Amino acid sequence: MNNVIGWGKYLFAVPFGIFGILHFISADQLASMAPGGKPMVYIAGIALIAAAVSIIIGKLDKLASLLLALLLILLILPHAQNLSTDESQFGNILKNISLAGGALMYASMAKDKKYVD
Repeated sequence: MNNVIGWGKYLFAVPFGIFGILHFISADQLASMAPGGKPMVYIAGIALIAAAVSIIIGKLDKLASLLLALLLILLILPHAQNLSTDESQFGNILKNISLAGGALMYASMAKDKKYVD
């Protein structure tokens, strides 16, 4: 049972790495939604990839998951701005809230590790 539970962090982190990569691939499309345009899309992409790597390798994963939750909550804003013209954005808002909750749960269970083992 613990082996199955151990896969949870990978199932949680890998999609964020993919989302981060997609921010680079689709930067032009996402820039119209993002306050700050393309630079903010790239910053969000870097943050998503960094959080995924941190969670996967288990270094500073508590901090990374806390910052990831903050990012996910902030990313509600672009979806909320487009809600009046695209009702499907409500699903993205709920997704971000749910994932932010998951990131906070991960942070609550992550062990406090020092910077250097």
